[in-house]
Amino acid sequence: MHRIPLSPRAGRAALALTAAVILTAAAVPAAWAHTEQDSGTLILVGGGLKDNNSEIYGEIITKAGGEGHARIGVLTAASVPESQDPNAGDPATCSNSACNGAYYADLFKQFGAADAQWIPIDIEHVDAADSDAVVAQVNSMTGFFFGGGDQYRYVTSLLHGAAHTDSKVLAAIRAKLAAGAVVSGSSAGAQIASGPDMVTGGDSYQALRDGSAPGYFDDATKLGYLPDGGFDFLRAGLLDTHTGTTGREGRAIRLAADTGQDRVFALDEDTAIEVENAGTRRESLRVLGSHGVSVLDLRNARTRQRDAGWSIDNVRYSYLTDGDRYNPLTWHAEPATGKTVLRADSATPVPSNNDVFYSVDNPEGTPYSFSGTARALTATTAQRTATATTYESAPTFQVTFTKTGATRAWTTDGHTAASLTELTIAIAPH
Repeated sequence: MHRIPLSPRAGRAALALTAAVILTAAAVPAAWAHTEQDSGTLILVGGGLKDNNSEIYGEIITKAGGEGHARIGVLTAASVPESQDPNAGDPATCSNSACNGAYYADLFKQFGAADAQWIPIDIEHVDAADSDAVVAQVNSMTGFFFGGGDQYRYVTSLLHGAAHTDSKVLAAIRAKLAAGAVVSGSSAGAQIASGPDMVTGGDSYQALRDGSAPGYFDDATKLGYLPDGGFDFLRAGLLDTHTGTTGREGRAIRLAADTGQDRVFALDEDTAIEVENAGTRRESLRVLGSHGVSVLDLRNARTRQRDAGWSIDNVRYSYLTDGDRYNPLTWHAEPATGKTVLRADSATPVPSNNDVFYSVDNPEGTPYSFSGTARALTATTAQRTATATTYESAPTFQVTFTKTGATRAWTTDGHTAASLTELTIAIAPH
């Protein structure tokens, strides 16, 4: 198994000393303590951003100055370079850094940007990340978009690889964000905004069974992470992407527990968190898009390792959808205007679920399986708890969803839960 060498990192006790990483209800993160001024906006998409998502593209342009004024710098260094793309010569099928950069630049212009330009950096042109000419190009932009691919290529090209120091271009983008610019990204382009312990890969079942390890692995099922993280734009918790379509809630919970993190924002596809005043005490989040964002709160979670396997309980789970807001400082969610409190009026039991993490090995699996069970539970009067299991066995893991006195759900149609807060989650071998 190939592994990218990483500097050793201390365990949970040492992590507790890093106030910018560990968030508690009683303490304000050190990263926020001295940042009273306003800052820019992050718009981070869980991947699968549709070409016609005018809400998200439009908001990026609005935050960058509006139609006819926004100037978007597009970074696609997470893509392979042209030399590694067998379809580089075909504009219809190419998928490399230059091709993808041109694609997104054209798309932003279609949505009303005054200008959009590819920032010509990739893993074969890392010197450009320290080019004064490219820095000048960056400084002429009012907003930025990071495309998808492999987030470690952003580490290689913009963070000087193992040195993990800002290139001149990244330093310029960081300064632009602090001065009020918008920084956006999708999939790997969102993931790279993470602080310490950025996830590098893994599937939920293998994560629950085997735990996590620092590094970057050829085995795509193994839960890996980079202790030094990504660009550290988002400090309020871990990030994960493609959540509902690849069943990543389990791996997000395991990684947070293993690394001592207290919170995860797990983003569904075609859905974003908009983080205004990023990194300051005024930081606030709003959900945009067609699906949702899982907020996993591990402040009171407890883990155990026994012969039968690993388990965790008392994870608080919220699922927020379009327009909902969240305050990371107070850990409080507010529903969007137009959503009303759901009064559970159905006695229909929660449907059985034997593939809670939508296993790649199950051809009959259902995406958004985890959030689907949670939403069904909040809409019924028939039961206070619901259970779901993994498709895989030896061991099978069971997820228990429980309504508490703090659980709330909101609806747009009067019958189904659009959003919910404060379910508790337990996961254990079954």
